[in-house]
Amino acid sequence: MVKVTLNGRHEAKKVLIEPKLLGEDKDMLEDLLAAAITDAVRKIAARTQEKYSGLMSGLNLPPA
Repeated sequence: MVKVTLNGRHEAKKVLIEPKLLGEDKDMLEDLLAAAITDAVRKIAARTQEKYSGLMSGLNLPPA
C-alpha cells in the first residue's frame, strides 16, 4: 500500500502511495508511512550486515 525507497545513507529517494489510500484516514496513512520507512531501514541494515559479515570473515579477527 505504501512503499518507501531509501539509499544506503537512509535518505528517502521515493515514496509511493496507492491512490485509494489518499481518501482514507490520515492516521492510518501516517502509520503505513512509518511502517514502510521502518521496513526500509531494516532491509538496509540486513543487507549491510550480510555484505560486511562476508568481508570480516576473511580477516580472522578475535571475537569481541
